[in-house]
Amino acid sequence: MRYGQRCTSVLDVAEGAGDDEQGLWRTFGSRAVYESPEVCLSQVDVGLPTRERVWLHVLRLPMSVAVVLLDGDGRVLLVRRYRFVHERWGSGLPGGQVDEDEDPAEAAVRELEELTGYRAAQLDQLVTFEPIAEIADGERVVFIGREPHLVGEPVGLDDSERVEWVPLVSVPGLIADGQVWNGASVVGLLSVLARDR
Repeated sequence: MRYGQRCTSVLDVAEGAGDDEQGLWRTFGSRAVYESPEVCLSQVDVGLPTRERVWLHVLRLPMSVAVVLLDGDGRVLLVRRYRFVHERWGSGLPGGQVDEDEDPAEAAVRELEELTGYRAAQLDQLVTFEPIAEIADGERVVFIGREPHLVGEPVGLDDSERVEWVPLVSVPGLIADGQVWNGASVVGLLSVLARDR
């Protein structure tokens, strides 16, 4: 779901012939249970491969981005933030929601600068994933940035304690200790570590 999209848009998947995997499932309609710019909960009337029809809950979230910003000294920039839903602090990648009519790369540049005061001379898409695809539509796009330069003070620190450079080699230990625990941060950081092997 892009920022501002309605949650009632569900594709009608026609029953296919032969071995078409999509043809095993059919969507008959949906109804919104709750809707806001940040989240949408709907129920979808689904025909299962067993020919049974059920109402399934679907959570639709705005697309969001995160940035793995690396410096020339083998360090990555992390933001320590409080997550009230889990009632805990954690370190993670800078990032946030993609605004309406905004490209994910533009959002990554904006969020990086707002949260950290940094810009990357080079920014490339690293990985795209759906964190809970079985019940939610909430695409996450992680970028990798290099050649950072400080352009100002962070302005988006409402839920943040500090911005810090940490050695990239320490990331597996931070994840294992539960200090880095949100999905986009774990996926993004492990993707960078896997690439650099």
